[in-house]
Amino acid sequence: MSAKPATSHKTMAEQADLHELYEKAVQNVEHEVEFMQKTFQEIRGRTAHLFREDFCGTASACCEWVRQGDEFKAIGVDIEPSVLEWGRVNRISRLPTVDQARVQLIESDVMTVETPAVDILAAFNFSFFIFDKREVLREYFRTAYTSLKDDGVFFIDLFGGPEAQEETKEKTKHKKFTYVWHQAKFHPVTNFIRCHIHFKFPDGSRIKKAFTYEWRLWSAPELREILIEAGFSKATVYWEGEDEDGEGNGEFTPAEQGEADLAWIAYIVAEK
Repeated sequence: MSAKPATSHKTMAEQADLHELYEKAVQNVEHEVEFMQKTFQEIRGRTAHLFREDFCGTASACCEWVRQGDEFKAIGVDIEPSVLEWGRVNRISRLPTVDQARVQLIESDVMTVETPAVDILAAFNFSFFIFDKREVLREYFRTAYTSLKDDGVFFIDLFGGPEAQEETKEKTKHKKFTYVWHQAKFHPVTNFIRCHIHFKFPDGSRIKKAFTYEWRLWSAPELREILIEAGFSKATVYWEGEDEDGEGNGEFTPAEQGEADLAWIAYIVAEK
């Protein structure tokens, strides 16, 4: 008898796309674009049309931005060519042809890139935490400042709270996978933090250290001070409100004190 041909069966981890997983677990570009546009209109009294995203990765936020209409354009900047290419193939190509032309991706260092002056510049997902020295971060913020129009606005996000300084894991279940945020190392003297993202799947397979970050955990007062030093006229923290169960409701408003939560995420909105 002849042997049966071997059948190959890939695990869910082997079939998974890391960028798809990341976007589903971490990003909410619809909320981000809505928040930025609404906040800009409240501050400046007009609509923002030209948007730049630093550390743009797959450029999903850029794609969401141009979906607002024909007058909206986006520029994405990232230093990693493979991620930009993934975004071109899997995100920009899915836009209508007329919308695709209004998204420009640039492979460059955010510290040296030159683009037209924009209404809004954003650096989300704590990406600028890679700058672990005050003078380097201030230089990046100065670069952001000079990249904005005269009434431009710079958006960043941050996280904190006592749990942000713990070496711990947090699991979040999604429909077809479990997202694991792993704070693997924290140094209180320097605020160095090493974080990993892992993914687990229903078939028992997993992806360990799908993404790894080595950052400085910057605090809200530090960031506000450095933004002002970099030239911004105002840097306001936008804090998340709570629903009737005491959970975050996704609505962010200006705050001077915040709440002593164990773990929190906020935005800082810096005005030129």
